[in-house]
Order: sequence, then C-alpha cells, then structure tokens
Amino acid sequence: MNRDLASEKTPATINELQARVAAAFGRHPLCRDVRFDIVRTPRTRSGANWTVSMSAVPPDAIWEASELVADIQNAYILAV
Repeated sequence: MNRDLASEKTPATINELQARVAAAFGRHPLCRDVRFDIVRTPRTRSGANWTVSMSAVPPDAIWEASELVADIQNAYILAV
C-alpha cells in the first residue's frame, strides 16, 4: 500500500497555521501563555513540512501543548 500521507492533509498558509495553533492554545487553560512560531522544515516521509517552535512554555503545559501541536500537524501541510 503506497499512499502519500501529505495528500490527505489540508494545505494551509503560515498565517492560517499560526491562527489555528493560537486558537488551540487559547482554548486550553494551561497553554494560554505559550509563545510560539511556525517554522518551515524539509518535507519528511510523513509529509510534514512545518513545525512549531515553542518558547515560554509553563512546565505544567508541556504535554498538552505538544499534543495540540501534534493534532494540528496531523491535519495540515504548509501550502507552497
């Protein structure tokens, strides 16, 4: 079975990804103070071509923030 995982993801611009991550963090009480940037990366085998660089993450929010980012990364690919 040879399928392109990137083709199953919705294309989004950096601005759209920033808005989605900000909204996800804003909805979670532990993640509201997380500061982040969207960073373009080389495409991986899974089709990912972006990541989130987080800073100022409260210690009790690390796992929640990582899970939120992973869920968004599974759904979106950075539009070219």
